[in-house]
Amino acid sequence: MIKTLLTILPFTFGLNASYAQLSRPEYKDVVDYFVDCIKNTDIDKLDSIVAYPIERPYPIPPIRNKQELKKRYSEIFDDYLTSLIVNSNSTEDWSDVGWRGIMLNRGAVWIDYDGKLITTNHISDKEKAVQQKWINYEKGALHADLKEFQKPIYTIETAQFIVRVDLLEKRRFRYASWSKDSKLSDQPDLVLNNGVRMFEGTGGNHHYKFTNGQYTYVVYANVLGPHEEPPFNLEVSRNDKVLLNQAAILKKLK
Repeated sequence: MIKTLLTILPFTFGLNASYAQLSRPEYKDVVDYFVDCIKNTDIDKLDSIVAYPIERPYPIPPIRNKQELKKRYSEIFDDYLTSLIVNSNSTEDWSDVGWRGIMLNRGAVWIDYDGKLITTNHISDKEKAVQQKWINYEKGALHADLKEFQKPIYTIETAQFIVRVDLLEKRRFRYASWSKDSKLSDQPDLVLNNGVRMFEGTGGNHHYKFTNGQYTYVVYANVLGPHEEPPFNLEVSRNDKVLLNQAAILKKLK
């Protein structure tokens, strides 16, 4: 099964404009079942086909269970997305894309071949407001030197470190790190402002690379892969010799 998305945009990266339609009859049944859930706002039925957690654009917390799905349903399935799904034609508007799953149009919605909802790539106005609320919260919690950025990418934690990546401007990214027992309001141990983002193929996996003299710091985002694979990895090397490679997860916001 495809891993739940960590970010939204990379999953549509590299898709061809002339995508195929459903290649097997059984996929139509999978799509029709999902569409029926949305058409009838049947959250109980939808809950049975959700691959929790439903990741949302950072730093919005994911939807982890049925209770949260009920509470936040309208944040995801607003009038626009509901209409798009309900009025879709399962044989014309949905297509299976190899190992990536089944998508509506160019990735507005993704479900896997078992019918599990993976994610949506539509951000409602309500979610945009929630996202801004969390961004403001994060800015208030950060050290003064880190409060200026264009967009937060994510804050992760490994067994030893806390690492934060932010977009500064014009595809330039910032790396800040602390020891695991630190607070984000503390002075970071290391700040690098020369990061670049690189995609690994068309499936969505990508990484951020930062350099500091002989040292290289890479944060890998593992969007696709087995569920047992960690969502992130932090790798530190010196002159191409790996000194550290640690699994990481998103740091929970307080």
